[in-house]
Amino acid sequence: MSTPQPDHELMDLLDRIAAQDDTALKRLYERTSSRLFGLALRVVRNRDAAEDVLQESFLSIWRSAGNYRASLSPPMAWLGLIVRSRALDALRKRTSDRSDLMNELDDALGETLEGDSPNPMDVADASEQSFALHQCLGKLDHKQREVVSLAYLRDQSHAELAEQLKLPLGTVKTWIRRGLEQLRTCMSRYA
Repeated sequence: MSTPQPDHELMDLLDRIAAQDDTALKRLYERTSSRLFGLALRVVRNRDAAEDVLQESFLSIWRSAGNYRASLSPPMAWLGLIVRSRALDALRKRTSDRSDLMNELDDALGETLEGDSPNPMDVADASEQSFALHQCLGKLDHKQREVVSLAYLRDQSHAELAEQLKLPLGTVKTWIRRGLEQLRTCMSRYA
């Protein structure tokens, strides 16, 4: 089977480019650039980006023409593979650049939009914790609930509570300790 004439011409040009013949590169560009540009444009979908891809592709062709093997693929397939690879690289770079830009934008918006009010997730968490605490306080003995509530809601010391409730200090401390232990156990079930 004989090699078609266009493929033979392109293989000859690639051999000459491998020998650093810049006129051969110019001729290869004239023969193939319109089809290769079309391929790049289909992949990147942007004319300016496709032009950049084509330029980078021909630089790659100049550097790697010595690696071309006619026995492995036709010249246009090899050239198309280079263009497609450069186009996909350009798409990945554009996606990465957009991702970096979006991260910067998210950070800037986060700083700009932060306020003193809690975010919805914090409100939901606080609501769940409040419900759990209410349920657990309800399970305490009335005396323990009163002592724990006064100690933490009114920020009273043990001695102040003993004096206010007319109870021995040791009793107040015991009720608070036992009440807190029961609260811890109960709250751990909700966590």
